[in-house]
Amino acid sequence: MNVMSRRRPLRQNRVLGLLDRLEREPAADAVIDTLRRGVRALPLGRGRDLLHGRWLGHPVHPLMVQVPIGSWLSAAVLDLRPGRSRESRLLVGVGLAAVAPTALAGWVDWAELHRQQQRVGLVHALSNTAAVGLYAASLACRVRGREAAAGRTYGFLGLTAVGIGGMLGGHLAYRQASGANHAEEVPHVVSEGWHRIGTVDEFPAGQPVRRSVDDVPVLVVRETGGEIHALAERCSHLAGPLAEGTVADGCVQCPWHGSVFRLSDGWNVRGPATAPQPSFETRITGGEVEVRLRHQDGGQPAEKDRDLAGLGSGTGSGAAHGHDARG
Repeated sequence: MNVMSRRRPLRQNRVLGLLDRLEREPAADAVIDTLRRGVRALPLGRGRDLLHGRWLGHPVHPLMVQVPIGSWLSAAVLDLRPGRSRESRLLVGVGLAAVAPTALAGWVDWAELHRQQQRVGLVHALSNTAAVGLYAASLACRVRGREAAAGRTYGFLGLTAVGIGGMLGGHLAYRQASGANHAEEVPHVVSEGWHRIGTVDEFPAGQPVRRSVDDVPVLVVRETGGEIHALAERCSHLAGPLAEGTVADGCVQCPWHGSVFRLSDGWNVRGPATAPQPSFETRITGGEVEVRLRHQDGGQPAEKDRDLAGLGSGTGSGAAHGHDARG
């Protein structure tokens, strides 16, 4: 018997096993549907993109959670030292004051996730809600002079709930890739140079068409005037199929969660996507449409490429119509 056969078989971490079960558990789906409709119905206007973090280039919720978590962790450290009751009380209050906008940003992001992510996210929110309740009780006890016993006890229990919520948030971000840029790998996968994707006749004007470059799905749209645009086809938000989306006013809208991208350069005109789509330069050579990932080879066509491009279509660099970059 060799060494490998004597080793115990590897088993999945129990916590990961529980999280996997949570992702598949449909018991709370009715509650999730109700909450999702409620969050989506909030009259936030352009504030919705602000909460998504489109202006920042990635979700703003993880940045905002640093205030309550940092404040409460600092309060816990001070609670271990005598004579710091005033400072601890102030920090608990600061954390509670930061909860509302932080939670709102989280709920707005949560409403645009996949169902498996929403199931984990709901428990994440419940854990954080429990933490808020415990810290509110802690602050009430501290204000009433019951700092030493009840105030600190509630605080440490609240920190435990925050830790569980943070673990679930990490699972959402890193295991389930919620909030990640789902188009980030495109520049690392598509090889340099021009790639033929079909003849001009294969792209009806105004209709989104899916093609593939180095096994990367590409969205191709030919405008009525003949200009051809090409973007990475999987939405940067959650990899939705843009080729099944709606094309209008020089933009394409993702059919899954409504993100809008400008066809000319992939700019995310409206969220929930916080990252733009990788875009391609286009040209026509001998009736064949060719694309090259924008910003490769220094981002500019070579002289001979510009000459060839002048024989056919535009380069996909025209401005969008109807949408501006501010949404």
